[in-house]
Amino acid sequence: MPWKSLIVIIGFAALPLVGAAAPALAQTSSTAQTNEPAVSAPPRVRRHIEITPRPLLYRRCTDWYELQYRPSGTVLFPQKRCWWVRG
Repeated sequence: MPWKSLIVIIGFAALPLVGAAAPALAQTSSTAQTNEPAVSAPPRVRRHIEITPRPLLYRRCTDWYELQYRPSGTVLFPQKRCWWVRG
């Protein structure tokens, strides 16, 4: 096995050990220097911009009832007409 690939394999095998030791070491050193309890940072509020553009067109509708003559008898039937209007 070539030396380069052996070094890479050993490096990847040791990576979880180094990553787990670093946070524990940092936590013990910060509490050892100060006697105060660690204060966490306040939660960050995500700011957002709300954009509500005015629509260029909207529908205007009118409705009415109309008598329709059917074989079974006269029926009052709803009608509706809509059109687009510039806003």
